[in-house]
Amino acid sequence: MSRSGEVRMPSPITRLTRRDILQTVSAGFGYLAFAGLSTAAGSSSSSASPLAPKQPHFPATARRVIFLCMQGGPSHVDTFDHKPQLTADAGKGARYGGSRLMASPWEFRRHGESGLWISELFPEVAKHADDLCLMRSMYCDQPTHPRAMTQMHTGNAQFVRPSLGAWTLYGLGTENDSMPGFIALNPPAAAAQNYGSAFLPAVFQGTRVGRPGRGRPGADRGMAAAGPEVPDIANPRLAASGQRQQLDFIQELNQQMLKREERHHGVEGVIESYELAFRMQDVLPDLMDLSQESPQTLSAYGIGDGAATDAFGRQCLMARRFVESGVRFVELTSGGWDHHNGLRTQLPTRCREVDQPIAALLADLSQRGLLKDTLVIWGGEFGRSPDAPNGDGRDHNHKGYTIWMAGGGVKGGVSYGATDEHGYQAVENRCHVHDWHATILHLLGLDHQKLTYRYAGRDFRLTDVSGNVVHEIIGGHGGKTG
Repeated sequence: MSRSGEVRMPSPITRLTRRDILQTVSAGFGYLAFAGLSTAAGSSSSSASPLAPKQPHFPATARRVIFLCMQGGPSHVDTFDHKPQLTADAGKGARYGGSRLMASPWEFRRHGESGLWISELFPEVAKHADDLCLMRSMYCDQPTHPRAMTQMHTGNAQFVRPSLGAWTLYGLGTENDSMPGFIALNPPAAAAQNYGSAFLPAVFQGTRVGRPGRGRPGADRGMAAAGPEVPDIANPRLAASGQRQQLDFIQELNQQMLKREERHHGVEGVIESYELAFRMQDVLPDLMDLSQESPQTLSAYGIGDGAATDAFGRQCLMARRFVESGVRFVELTSGGWDHHNGLRTQLPTRCREVDQPIAALLADLSQRGLLKDTLVIWGGEFGRSPDAPNGDGRDHNHKGYTIWMAGGGVKGGVSYGATDEHGYQAVENRCHVHDWHATILHLLGLDHQKLTYRYAGRDFRLTDVSGNVVHEIIGGHGGKTG
């Protein structure tokens, strides 16, 4: 009461809701946690299998991918990037280094109706020139092997991110619930990020098939006569009925833990992987049994005792069998492409090992009507320099290199972009790894800006915060090119 006897009402107090408190107290950390919980709750509302086939964002031209990864950085100026000026200037000092320019020791010729320039090192692949789209203006941010390889597969070299194959499987699911949707054939040792799922649910990571190579010549021969290895898909001490009983008990324990924690991607991944491994026992051995193929097919892929093409030929033939069975993404690896020296002897060896198998794969897919909706990719983490520091080798070059693609809706018989006259850096229609990833996803019917996953309070995507689809290479036949 005031001195005059007037009764005063207390001053109004702003009412705070629980949401206001969460947003304002302790710098809003409570609201951040709440947002994470609500996201998890929303994502757990669907009872469908995370591997079930999903509709793409728009009509796709590619349904599956075969990625032929040449680990070590193949020399583009000796394989798919013809540089006459490099030959003319051989022996001159390189303006971007202290050594002298080295001409390619191998001839380039035009091939197919399109007239693509391809080196004599790939005579069999060259027969499919009119199916190839040579992307000759690739560049990335990393000049070292591990970081460049990681960026090639995940779009990021600094942090652990999901791989291209994992994003593909996350976006589209798989077409065969008895097979993994993503298979990594003979992956390099200590390169789990190449087929990893990172913060995506564990069920989307790749399944390794074959002994890991070590990035040296001959390391990819783990797929030879003994056949590929697929660990932990069978228990040799139990019959199928006993395995099912044991698995049911383990799964019951996993489900109980999942109910307590409501959402746990690690447990969910284990549940899915156990069930998938059990189903794979009836399917995978038959798919990997190449004795079912005709002698003509085995010969076409270069499979035979003592053949230099045997190891990679097996990978290519199994890749065809896998995608034919409904596997969404298959990656093959060939090691030993890091030629700082011995280029004149080692590069022809590597090319001979993969040339015939790759050509057979393209022909086989085409004959079976699969090439039109199977995207085949060839390339390494970067290219090589046009100079030769020791006279018979080339250094790393991440500023300009070549990757080619075929099938899956890309134009055949075209050359997109260009490096400078010596092949040192991309100068025309430059294509960053993010642009390349965006284009691959687009061919699969996925919008790279919409294919996101909520993690740590942020929507992540394969292309991070950049990337543009290269529409110029999509659709139809390329025709005559220079």
